[in-house]
Amino acid sequence: MKIDFDKGNGLVPAIVQNADTLQVLMLGYMNEASVAKTQSSGLVTFYSRSRKTLWTKGETSGNMLSLVDMTVDCDHDTLLIMARPAGPTCHEGTVSCFGDKGAQGVGFLSYLERLIIDRKTADPESSYTAKLLQGPLRRAAQKVGEEGVEVALAAVAETEDKLTNEAADLIYHLTVLLAAKNVPLSDVISELQSRHS
Repeated sequence: MKIDFDKGNGLVPAIVQNADTLQVLMLGYMNEASVAKTQSSGLVTFYSRSRKTLWTKGETSGNMLSLVDMTVDCDHDTLLIMARPAGPTCHEGTVSCFGDKGAQGVGFLSYLERLIIDRKTADPESSYTAKLLQGPLRRAAQKVGEEGVEVALAAVAETEDKLTNEAADLIYHLTVLLAAKNVPLSDVISELQSRHS
């Protein structure tokens, strides 16, 4: 990977994106040393323009950014870093330095998956999701079947709003079933991608 550090007097902007939800987390600056340290340690490291030193994101808070991928743009002067955050990215305690709205669009599915996985150990008396995850697998599978039929019926006999609601129920229950079988949503996405490459 060729990076043109000369354009920015030894620094390039580095946009950090959540590798799972695709939410933009922050913008930092990197020099050659911080790029090398990021690649060797697997933890995203920046160059602090105010302190004039390297800093690994989360070195004091524990909210590290684990490197997944690093690419350079077409002009070779900006980096895009895909990372997995271990907690809030912003020093203000928000998910992103651009606010705490959370993942939007398709990225919300990854967020939903994480919530569902976290419910595996919740009290089934207080959580419908926990009840499905801790109950017999056939019940979670049955719910996917029921919701699939309801989606089909809504498509031919109901309003668009009803179809939207039933489709949301189906996606939720399918995500629960995948979590119950320990199949990550990313595996399903990879399978879909492989069919179109």
